[in-house]
Amino acid sequence: MWTIGCKNLLNGHRPSERFLKNGFDIVHSNRSQGLTSFNRCEGLSINGEIMENLDINKIAKMIDHTELKSNSGQKKILNLCNEAKMFGFVSVCINPHYVKFAYEQLKGSKVLVCSVVGFPLGMNTSELKALEAKKAARDGAEEIDMVINVGAMRDGKYDFVKNDIRKVVKASNPSHVKVILETCYLTDDEIVRACELAVEAGAHFVKTSTGFGAFGAFPEHIRLMRKTVGPDIGVKASGGIMNFKDAWRMIKAGANRLGTSAGVMILEGAKLYKFAPEAWLKPEIPCHICPSRHATLAKLPKAVFTYYKKKCLTCEHREKYNKFYE
Repeated sequence: MWTIGCKNLLNGHRPSERFLKNGFDIVHSNRSQGLTSFNRCEGLSINGEIMENLDINKIAKMIDHTELKSNSGQKKILNLCNEAKMFGFVSVCINPHYVKFAYEQLKGSKVLVCSVVGFPLGMNTSELKALEAKKAARDGAEEIDMVINVGAMRDGKYDFVKNDIRKVVKASNPSHVKVILETCYLTDDEIVRACELAVEAGAHFVKTSTGFGAFGAFPEHIRLMRKTVGPDIGVKASGGIMNFKDAWRMIKAGANRLGTSAGVMILEGAKLYKFAPEAWLKPEIPCHICPSRHATLAKLPKAVFTYYKKKCLTCEHREKYNKFYE
């Protein structure tokens, strides 16, 4: 079972009553149906090129079933909650406006309510983020996904970024906090530092993306984040995870949580896996799943675009696979 529920992850937080009643063990107290560790899940093997005894239920328990569009109405959220209960997703991830409604719909189930703070830009003041987090937790959000101030992070204002996160962690107590880095706007060194700041501030997860940035999650970033935070902090991949193969890439790279609106489609793909596993797990051209390939000057700060361009030009795979910048 997840060891992060005991020491580093809880950071003194008291699990809410619903967590204790349901016997959870991966995010709060003891969730009996949770994951066993970041790189191991019952029925799954991510250390090789094959999966043995694929358990769809375990994949479902890694999915935050997500609906964060501004035009989503109450019927959409009701459907989201019903799907989460039907398929056994770990949570629904929604905007703060619908937290109370979702909490009422999910009473009596093991599905958590996750809400967002400072979303999607992360440029609110720390005080407003804290108030937003406190209100969401009071309304029933058992997990909070907050966006860091990316501009401050890129300016090297690390104390500010850490305190920004810390205020949300404190205001969210006893709910757990995932810190959205918006990795598309950061270099690798900045991703590493942002992860370190999140851990130092008491966060429980680091997360790649809002889904509204220049691009979403890539295995390369997940591996970097997992290497940085170690086994005692969660890593959530989000943004662009649209099918089972996308999900599998992230799990294999080290993610133990997936944020996606395509959870049902992912599980349908997992059902098909057993009929042709070699097709799903065939080695891929690395450049096709590299952030450098998706970096564009139209969507990224010039410095970040230049960083990815230089990284591509010096990559060991370039001569064999990728002539993207010529």
